[in-house]
Amino acid sequence: MLLMDLIAEIRRRHLVRHESISSIARDLKLCRQTVRRHCRTEAQPSYQRSRQPTPMLGAVQQTLETWLRTEGLLPKAQRRTAQRLFEGLQAEGYRGAYDSVQRFVRRWKADKSGPALAHAFIPLAFAPGEVCQFDWSHEHVELGGVMQTIKVAHFRLTFSRQMFVVAYPRETQEMVFDAHNRAFAFFGGVPQRMVYDNLKSVVETIFTGKERQFNRRFMVLANHYLFEPVACTPASGWEKGQVENQVGNIREWLFTPLARFISFDALNVWLATRCRELAQRKHPVTPERSIAACFAEEQPSLRQITATFDGYVEHMLRVSSTCLVAVDRNRYSVPAAFAGRAVSVRTSAAGVRIVADGAIVADHARRYGRDQLICDPWHYLPILERKPGALRNGVPFQQWDLPTPIRLVRDRILKQPKGDRAFVELLMMAREFGLEPLQVACELVLDGNVITAAVVLNEMRRLVAPSTPAMLNVPDMLKLQTEPRADCGRYDHLREVSHVIH
Repeated sequence: MLLMDLIAEIRRRHLVRHESISSIARDLKLCRQTVRRHCRTEAQPSYQRSRQPTPMLGAVQQTLETWLRTEGLLPKAQRRTAQRLFEGLQAEGYRGAYDSVQRFVRRWKADKSGPALAHAFIPLAFAPGEVCQFDWSHEHVELGGVMQTIKVAHFRLTFSRQMFVVAYPRETQEMVFDAHNRAFAFFGGVPQRMVYDNLKSVVETIFTGKERQFNRRFMVLANHYLFEPVACTPASGWEKGQVENQVGNIREWLFTPLARFISFDALNVWLATRCRELAQRKHPVTPERSIAACFAEEQPSLRQITATFDGYVEHMLRVSSTCLVAVDRNRYSVPAAFAGRAVSVRTSAAGVRIVADGAIVADHARRYGRDQLICDPWHYLPILERKPGALRNGVPFQQWDLPTPIRLVRDRILKQPKGDRAFVELLMMAREFGLEPLQVACELVLDGNVITAAVVLNEMRRLVAPSTPAMLNVPDMLKLQTEPRADCGRYDHLREVSHVIH
């Protein structure tokens, strides 16, 4: 019998039927004091458990408190759980139960967390297109068969709860710019405000209250898209609680179990697809509608994108004598004419551009990792013209992936006397007209018996020679009525005149 049922029966038998307390106690097998107390009970009784003693924990309690105080200063992700603390205490000689450690840790954290009011919050509501929250997280994936720790940029529209995530190898400013370009393209517009942590790529200086000095280059992004940046109070994650909660959900939904992809491009295509699929879930505030339906309502309120922001970070670097600039532990080639000069290097999430004299002189796809050499052989061709011997051992030319006919002809020509200089002449002509005429010329030469640079050069000139102009249709009024005839005798007359003069 439940407690309240028992109390109700005791009160009815004593107060209504006037049955004695002794009779009720004998019948229900209770002591008279209990029956007498229940006769006076009207509300549901509540019991509070007294603090359970932990005699086994007493010897190591001071050690445990020291650990909790020390780890309380660390980020939450670096603090040990009660289970890990229990294992540490066992190494210190503790022989008690895990439950004692768990209760002590819970009670200690509750005592240190302060009054409940400090953890009370007010529910918030946002207008369509008003606010979007941003945050980073790190996840573990397998890319190309290699385990990697990647950075994931999270965006969350606060009205519709529509999310967007994109992965990068690092958390640099150019990645922030590229993530915004992708997110605004995914949303189909720009919100009025963007809410951030105080990350260095966004905020340079934190002042009192909400006053911030934002990064100048980041403000160029904000000015381009015309949104207002807002920085949270330090260590106040609840100010952008939606995206903070999204980080944990995305880790559970998309990265557990381990995600495996060939490249970042394949991973990001899959992440964008999953964001659309997850939008079919119910909206947390209006469960009768889906997130996708709320997003369709919010999208017209977003500011339309007129142009994509050119999200690069610029550095002034000097080109080395080997025509290279070092960017993020990798080296990229620059045309030989700029060796020893200072150039502007613009790095974005996808590429590296080298600018000199107001023009882009080199453009490379960005590589990640370390100590990689990215060379464009055309950048070294002027040097090769003066030093043709470098054709055989020059790193840019060893890595050059030429079409098969050109490689076959090159190998034959390099075996001939002064073959390196002869093949360089072919490359100089190919620089002007492209590799396609050289490839066709090499295919024609390989069909014959004679393979020399002179024959290839002759075929190239024939291929690139201007075609014969078509005959013009001349109106009748412009045609000569009497066409002149060729008269070689006139030259004999000139000879006679010349003889007379002498």
